Amino acid sequence: MGLHLFVGVGALGGGLAGMLDPEEPLGIPVDLLEHSPFENYYIPSLILFTVIGLGHVFSALATVYFPRCQGYISSVFSWALVIWIVVQVIIMRMAAFLHVLYFLLGLVGAILALRILIEQRAFPVNLFMKDGPDRM
Repeated sequence: MGLHLFVGVGALGGGLAGMLDPEEPLGIPVDLLEHSPFENYYIPSLILFTVIGLGHVFSALATVYFPRCQGYISSVFSWALVIWIVVQVIIMRMAAFLHVLYFLLGLVGAILALRILIEQRAFPVNLFMKDGPDRM
C-alpha cells in the first residue's frame, strides 16, 4: 500500500504541475520533447496524472477494499509504471536518477503483485503450481 501511495501521490503532483505549466513544468525544459510527438507536456502530464497517479492511488485503496483483486490491480499499475519510464527514457533520450528509481519501484511492485497472486493461488500462477489449478 505504501509503495503505491508514494508513486501515486508523486505522479499526481508531477502530472498536475505539467498540466498547469505545460511549457516548463517544475523547470523541465520542453526541449526534451523534441523527439516526441508532443509539443509540450500537457498530454504526457495528463497520462501521468490519470494512469500512473490515480492508478496507483486506486491500487493502494484496493489493498483495503478489494483484497482478492489486489494482485491483479497492483500488477497492472506496476507494469504501467515500468512501461511509462521506459517510453519516457526513449523519448527524452536520457535517463536521470528518478527514472532509475521509479523503474525499480515499478519492478518491485510487479514482484510483490506476483507474490500476492502466488499466495492467493490465483489465476494464472495457479496453473504453474505443483498441485495444479485450485479447484473450488
